[in-house]
Amino acid sequence: MCGDEPRWLCRDLLELTDAETPARLGHHLTPWVTAVIIVVLALLANRIVRRLIKRTVRRLGRAERSARLRALRVRAGLETSTGTPSIRREQRAQTIGDGLRSLASILIGLIALFAVLAAFGLSLEAMVTGAGLLGVMLGFGAQNLLRDIIAGTFMILEDQFGVGDVIDVGEATGTVEMLSLRTTRLRDVEGIVWHVPNGVVQRVGNKSQQWSRAVLDVPVAYDSDVELATDAIKRAADSMWQDERWSTRILAEPEVLGVESIGATGITIRVAVKTLPAEQWHLARELRVRIKTALDEAGIERPPSFFTGIPDLPASGTGGPAPRR
Repeated sequence: MCGDEPRWLCRDLLELTDAETPARLGHHLTPWVTAVIIVVLALLANRIVRRLIKRTVRRLGRAERSARLRALRVRAGLETSTGTPSIRREQRAQTIGDGLRSLASILIGLIALFAVLAAFGLSLEAMVTGAGLLGVMLGFGAQNLLRDIIAGTFMILEDQFGVGDVIDVGEATGTVEMLSLRTTRLRDVEGIVWHVPNGVVQRVGNKSQQWSRAVLDVPVAYDSDVELATDAIKRAADSMWQDERWSTRILAEPEVLGVESIGATGITIRVAVKTLPAEQWHLARELRVRIKTALDEAGIERPPSFFTGIPDLPASGTGGPAPRR
């Protein structure tokens, strides 16, 4: 009645009802009932695993690491001595958690698919062989995808950059808006959005990690008093350091590093100011204005134009010959 290899639903219905019709119906319905059970169990397992991963990652992201673990990470070069902000750890943990949940869903789905096909009588050996051949064919096309995912995983684990950082990845420079295991999304100063696969990034220049520095090269005339010019630049930088509007953004006393270069028509003096992350550009603009005012008050002249035949414009901006291009 149930055949040489009775199916479980046919056998159970026959023992329960001792009737031929329910047994035959159970024989035909066994694969479908088995498939439904497998799907329900897979959905339940996927939900449980994703929730466990989410809780674990959230706990790791918010937990404070011990001093010994932090020291080991600093020694290994995975973290700077200034530490990693808690918000960065949460972002990194969230990204890793998203990748782990997606991977778990894919694995559980594949296992459930093979189990459902086996319930309908398909040979598991044939499926494995076919899946192997399909995997080899897809492997060549998935090489770039795997490369991107592996590269993105190390970027996140090593905390090379995070959302909000200003980075230079070679082809594009901008603010990180999104970081996933596969791609990084940047927006540059012109508002252009760049989608960069992680696998093609050969080097990353992070311009806003931990702290930044505004570096200005100030040109003065060749016959200027270098000491007087240096003092004027130093006063301008110190005025920002002591200004309440800017003092919270400056992390250390500004430094005038001295003469950076000597050219045919002028001398270049370099000044550096250590700032909070991504504040160097705002501070540099204000510092240029203050340095210009301080040099004017000290009577320090700027170098003559490098282009011959172009006279200086009048100070008032009116009268005199217009410069030729």
